[in-house]
Amino acid sequence: MSARLLLGKPVAEKLLESLKTEIKKLDPKLVVVQVGNDPASDSYIRQKFKACEAVGMRSEHRHLPEKITLKKLMDTVAELNSDPDVTGFIVQVPLPPHLQPHVPEVTRAIDPKKDVDGFGAYNLGKMFLSKDFEHLPPATPAGVFEMLKFYNIEVSGKNAVVVGRSNIVGKPLAIMLVNRGATVTVCHSRTKDLAFFTTQADLLFTAVGKANLITKEMVKPGAVVIDIGVTRTDKGLRGDVDFDKVKEVASAITPVPGGVGPLTVASLIRNCVTAKKRQMEQAN
Repeated sequence: MSARLLLGKPVAEKLLESLKTEIKKLDPKLVVVQVGNDPASDSYIRQKFKACEAVGMRSEHRHLPEKITLKKLMDTVAELNSDPDVTGFIVQVPLPPHLQPHVPEVTRAIDPKKDVDGFGAYNLGKMFLSKDFEHLPPATPAGVFEMLKFYNIEVSGKNAVVVGRSNIVGKPLAIMLVNRGATVTVCHSRTKDLAFFTTQADLLFTAVGKANLITKEMVKPGAVVIDIGVTRTDKGLRGDVDFDKVKEVASAITPVPGGVGPLTVASLIRNCVTAKKRQMEQAN
């Protein structure tokens, strides 16, 4: 048996295409704040602007110097919060070393109505309430569910295992799975006997960033495997899953690259559209 390949590109293209009419009508604007010149950030930001261009959405790149002070960065956040023409904005991470410890307070300073990354406590808290309140969810978990929906993969009633507990992917993904009726186990670096849990998963999600962490023996035959982790190696980008071996036992699997990645960007664009609609509703 060889697993069905779950490619992200057709899912992202369909989602972006569905947003074009609303974008033309609402005219939202996305701003990306970048501090310094992290190579990975450069690549991610290019993808975001390419997607904006593809759907006809206005965008702006605020590229700040690497040595900027926290006060100057917070001044930029305050300016974007108060600018009525800015629908949503993100502060691209990682920040330079001197600012990295301040990421929580930078995130907290972003107006929840413009928090299109969905990382702030207000939007995360709403997500905990139910699926109906996932207005601005974190983009990567939201993209995962867009993929599951596209490929008609059922979540309700399934045993789901999430490997990774970050605030950006692992934790929100687990809550969103609970919201959709899955029985969820979250594993992490302190989990003893990881394979004991992963072999029970009907749906296995990995978001660690450790190449080939998940081997063939750790996967239940017929499981759906969604690999969200990305590691840069000498041989290129690698996921958390030993893809070539695991595809022999899984029923469906995402590649890295080419799996969840495109959906993170598409979900960010959708969040910007949602933010604009909600802002207009609140203004009336």
